Amino acid sequence: MGLEGYYAELPQAIITTLSILVVAIPVSIAWGIFLGSARVYGGKILSTIATGFVVLFRGFPLIVTLLFIFYGLPEIGIYLTPFWSAVLGFILCSGAYQSEYVRGAIRSIDMGQIEAARSLGMTKFQELIHIVLPQALRRALPGISNEVIYLNKYSSLAYAIGVIEIFQVSKKWNSWTFEAIPIFLTAAAIYLTINTVTTLGFRALEHKLRIPGLEIEKTR
Repeated sequence: MGLEGYYAELPQAIITTLSILVVAIPVSIAWGIFLGSARVYGGKILSTIATGFVVLFRGFPLIVTLLFIFYGLPEIGIYLTPFWSAVLGFILCSGAYQSEYVRGAIRSIDMGQIEAARSLGMTKFQELIHIVLPQALRRALPGISNEVIYLNKYSSLAYAIGVIEIFQVSKKWNSWTFEAIPIFLTAAAIYLTINTVTTLGFRALEHKLRIPGLEIEKTR
């Protein structure tokens, strides 16, 4: 069986890849927002824990994280399927990177607004939810979208723990047919399509949420 077998198996692999991303993207964004907020507003203990988490998962190669989750956790009685091992690894690593964008955006908010919120008797939590985050997330959105694009691409690393996704199927059929050019061009076109749709989606979201004057001034 030649390329027909590859193209027959590819749709299910695409569904698997998209399923990973549909779960990992929103959860990693939420996790990144929590970590970024905790590093600024979490107090000494929570801020230290959040910072340690970010340093840890930004320092590990993603492939090492995936292998540790899939092969290491069973040694302490935690068993995850390849699919959920990949999802968890992507959430932990991507969330750590996204937290940096969120933290930087929170720090960029004018102190005058924060002082005004405190003068009105707002708690730190109210200040964060009602004043800071609505502005900070708009500023962080371009960075978050960039990290999501990376997540789309490094979802291909899920093949290392046995997830039957786009790259795994492409790699397998290349080893069987030696038709590298059509196989990997097809895979590349699929990833390009996913990233293009993601980019357009985030641009539309940025435009919808745009508030004139709120953007960080570009360097000339």
